Amino acid sequence: MQTTAILTIKHCLFCLFLFIAFPVCNSKTYANAINNNTLTRMGERQMTYNLPVPKTDGHTSVEKALTNRRSHRDFQNKALSPDQLAQLLWAAYGIASPKPEYSASRSGLRTAPSAGARYPLEIYAIIGNVEGMEPGVYRYIAEDHKIVRTVDKDIRNELCEAALGQSMLKTAPASIFYSAVFDRMTARYGERGQRYVYMDLGHSAQNIYLQAESLQLGTCAIGAFRDSIIKQVLQLPANEEPLYIMPIGYYQ
Repeated sequence: MQTTAILTIKHCLFCLFLFIAFPVCNSKTYANAINNNTLTRMGERQMTYNLPVPKTDGHTSVEKALTNRRSHRDFQNKALSPDQLAQLLWAAYGIASPKPEYSASRSGLRTAPSAGARYPLEIYAIIGNVEGMEPGVYRYIAEDHKIVRTVDKDIRNELCEAALGQSMLKTAPASIFYSAVFDRMTARYGERGQRYVYMDLGHSAQNIYLQAESLQLGTCAIGAFRDSIIKQVLQLPANEEPLYIMPIGYYQ
């Protein structure tokens, strides 16, 4: 009896050691080489993609992008690459100059200016057809250059209906969605901070236009939608207000 008890205890301790040393979870990690960068998928319950590193040099001049920039509403049935999506998200609100002394939520200066570096915008990728990525709604985490899934299905049809039937939201392979946490601005600047939020949105959205042009993609800024339905479809937190949708894709 005593020998059996000792063996049982040793067996339990050994299993505990294995559990600690080699933790078991439901997540899986997948790595695919994409243009010498890596797209990494992590997790099943809350899917996370670590995005390819954005490029800081390209073949299109700012002047050329400004000259060619247009709003495009007709998209081809063609997938985006993870590199393209990563580049667009970085252009929208990515970290351009890391600042260790900043708080974790700010992390550094971004690609778009913000009053007082308050950064009130939240950026989401609405994915329908992006190579190697599961459809759904993903929050962009700028400080880690990653996206985390918040809705685990393709919502493009619902998005189209919520936006008064604008079909480009259904045909585009992906959209970038903007919401804002107004308190980040108004806590410092009072009522005038609301104006600054919309200025932030304009800065960031123009970055998307120019970056899309550089990638030979098209986009169109959409502000016409039913706020309450958009909040439901995207399952937005209560403190976020919807502002803009920008479908992205290869245009006709």
